[in-house]
Amino acid sequence: MTANLHTIRDWLRYAVSRFENSDIFYGHGTDNSYDEAVWLVMSALHLPHDTLDNFLDARLTTQECEHLATLIEKRVTEHTPTAYLVNEAWLRGYKFYVDERVIVPRSFIAEILEDGLQPWVEFPEMVESAADICTGSGCLGVLLAETFPNAHIDVVDISPDAIEVCNINIQRYGLEDQVQAVQSDMFAALKGRKYDVIISNPPYVDAPSMAELPAEYRQEPQLALGSGVAGLDHTHTLLTQASAYLNDGGILVVEIGHNRDALHAAYPDLPFTWLDTSAGDQLVFMLTKEDLVEADLHTE
Repeated sequence: MTANLHTIRDWLRYAVSRFENSDIFYGHGTDNSYDEAVWLVMSALHLPHDTLDNFLDARLTTQECEHLATLIEKRVTEHTPTAYLVNEAWLRGYKFYVDERVIVPRSFIAEILEDGLQPWVEFPEMVESAADICTGSGCLGVLLAETFPNAHIDVVDISPDAIEVCNINIQRYGLEDQVQAVQSDMFAALKGRKYDVIISNPPYVDAPSMAELPAEYRQEPQLALGSGVAGLDHTHTLLTQASAYLNDGGILVVEIGHNRDALHAAYPDLPFTWLDTSAGDQLVFMLTKEDLVEADLHTE
């Protein structure tokens, strides 16, 4: 079927056709067949995506053709996310190593970090400590290190597999002296540590949504997706325990997906500040340590 495909242009056309004629789900970095095909083909050939026009008519070796045929087949028939097929994902221009041990990076917090969390953090260079709870691949921890260059960063996850992937990304960006991967069930192994900034993109899929996830999402670690019936179990832990790990004046930033109404119902008196993202101001909230202390949610 693919014997007449010789160039990148040929393989892109073929991949788009296969994707369009399938029931695959997009949502791990692309939203259409063409962008998905470019990502798969260029990454599989170890070519920078922005050099596509230079290589469209480049002829591939037999081995490269066989490799692409295998990957496209897996994408279509097994619904394997492209990120797992090529072991890479992108977030705000940063490339991260990923595999089936972690969810594919995606977080609106990455957008928010671009402006250094201003105006709530007036001087990013004065932030000395930060943590990313439920870090997965460590991607947000790497972005924290970029945003707060003088801060020590802890990236925290319950999964030892995720910690291994974190360390790959920490090493790839040469951040071993600034970023530490910590295996911990939320705050359990962080006793005595204090942070100026805590961020988290925790599991937040509610039970009904978990039952209806596309096949691509079901290939991700389910531990990293589901969070109880209402999707708020991990968020409850963050709200009730974070104040003990924040310095005075510190802030907590949490992504909660589409659970805003359920969160307000559970905490009607908390003064959530909802942060603007490309998808609106319904997905990520911020609270100060003082907000949390005044609410008296502390359970430890």
